[in-house]
Amino acid sequence: MTETLLDAKAAIVGWAHSPFGKLEDADTEALMARVAGEAIAHAGLGAEQVESIHVGVFNAGFQKQDFHGALPALSLPELAHVPAVRVENACATGSAAIHSALNHIESGRGRIALVIGAEKMTAKPTAEVGDILLNASYRKEEADIDGGFAGVFGRIAQTYFQRYGDRSEELARIAAKNHRNGVGNPYAQMRKDFGFEFCNTISEKNPYVAPPLRRTDCSLVSDGAAALVIASADIAASLPRAVAFRARTQVNDIMPLSRRDPIAFEGARRAWAAALAEAGLSLDDLSLVETHDCFTVAELIEYEAMGLAKPGEAYKVVREGIAEKTGRLPVNPSGGLKSKGHPIGATGVSMHVLSAMQLMGEAGDMQIPGAKLAGVFNMGGSAVANYVSILERVR
Repeated sequence: MTETLLDAKAAIVGWAHSPFGKLEDADTEALMARVAGEAIAHAGLGAEQVESIHVGVFNAGFQKQDFHGALPALSLPELAHVPAVRVENACATGSAAIHSALNHIESGRGRIALVIGAEKMTAKPTAEVGDILLNASYRKEEADIDGGFAGVFGRIAQTYFQRYGDRSEELARIAAKNHRNGVGNPYAQMRKDFGFEFCNTISEKNPYVAPPLRRTDCSLVSDGAAALVIASADIAASLPRAVAFRARTQVNDIMPLSRRDPIAFEGARRAWAAALAEAGLSLDDLSLVETHDCFTVAELIEYEAMGLAKPGEAYKVVREGIAEKTGRLPVNPSGGLKSKGHPIGATGVSMHVLSAMQLMGEAGDMQIPGAKLAGVFNMGGSAVANYVSILERVR
């Protein structure tokens, strides 16, 4: 393995992941309890060795209980006096929690951090869920868009189609790909291969949600949690697993869609460019990417933002099978948010867990043979908060 990298970079050393879906767990406290102790044990550590806790929960009205940083200690009393913080950054909340942990370790203030992302969404009526999710948009201008947050991305899709042509077929192929991949993901909310024809056809079971987006173009309302243990390089060197952050970046963009090109995803483009430069890599070096397909049009535009295609030419990635599991750069071999589900606070943590599993050769039916480097892209809002990680196994 790469010793110089191991000497320099904090690493993921353990993880846990709940199923995603409509779960019986009453709240985020119960969901976090599912994964906290399991992740610590998976790392080969004890709870008493954790030096900081970083919790990612969006909440924003999903439940009355807040102050989530204090909740993990209720299931693990050893954490009662450990510094804990809760962070929130819309749909990128999980990655924000990871960055908080990395900042703590890289500053030298601690060597072992626990990261937990969780969300309980399904206890609210659908209409209320839609309104809560609009808190991740610029409400002064976007709160009245029909269809809630799906409507926001419906407008993005309309703008893309107006500029570059109707790409409904390509969106359906992305949906079909991710549902096909999700069959192999034991944590996924929807493990069913719907096929291209179903995803591409308007029907009673696949109606328009926010035209041109159909139900199969939209990620799911989900409950779930995921956890990571991150350790300094010296600690990671003595543990069974170590997946290092070869690079990690965050780039924001202006929040209101009216003040930027809504289909440029400029913040995402800059985040990818900065991460690849920091890692000293090109996109061709990556074995796989887990990207934020909250809606299929997001994944389509993200192909352009990451550099797989020029603006307006992402359809070529789809038609040529580049992002398929057997393609040149598999994208969302886990099934992505489309199949796996999208419990807001858990999503970014989940993406890192699944990528670490790939690099350790522990991804089961999701496994990309010989995976060595993984890219992760997690975004908050409509490409407002943009996080990219480049992960590499170092042990």
